Amino acid sequence: MLSAATQVSPETTQQAVGYPSLFLLVFFGALVPVIPTGALVSSAAVVAFHHGAPLTLLFVFVVAALAAFLGDIVLYWLGRRGMHSKNGSKWLEAIRSRAPEERLAQAQGKLDDHGVMVLVLSRLVPAGRIPVMLACLLAKMPLRQFARGDVPACLAWAATYQVIGILGGSLFPEPWQGVVAAIALTVLISAVPSVWRKVRGRESGGQHA
Repeated sequence: MLSAATQVSPETTQQAVGYPSLFLLVFFGALVPVIPTGALVSSAAVVAFHHGAPLTLLFVFVVAALAAFLGDIVLYWLGRRGMHSKNGSKWLEAIRSRAPEERLAQAQGKLDDHGVMVLVLSRLVPAGRIPVMLACLLAKMPLRQFARGDVPACLAWAATYQVIGILGGSLFPEPWQGVVAAIALTVLISAVPSVWRKVRGRESGGQHA
């Protein structure tokens, strides 16, 4: 038994710890949108890329997409439960607090125009997931219908951030360098919409002045 234990490779141990950790972090990041889940997926993809095993990249993709989907479903279920309760729900209030009125109005318009397919775009646009989810809740969309739209959304999200990680891993010889590059890129992508809205707000203010 001891000899069998010593034959376990470090990569096997790392995977046994890494996949559950990635799943839990992405899952809870979907419930509490403060964890940079995109950066986590990109970082995991960098490490998988340097292992040189295609199956490792596939596992990262499946784990990330599944965790994101389950996190979305649980959060949506909690939000629906809050809407049907007399006193509301702390989860519903948390969703509302992260959906500014302007973003919510935009999400409701897109939901009316495109239906559940807007969920795919909401997952790819930084800070777009929560306003669209709240729009779905206010529209009283059934959980099953939300789940159908969320499947391709989570698959596209996981694939996008994995590609970012693969690009970061391919540009640098050391995994840690690729991880830093992937995190920097995901942070930059997340910051672009906020900066763009501020620029547009200043331009609008200047025109009205």
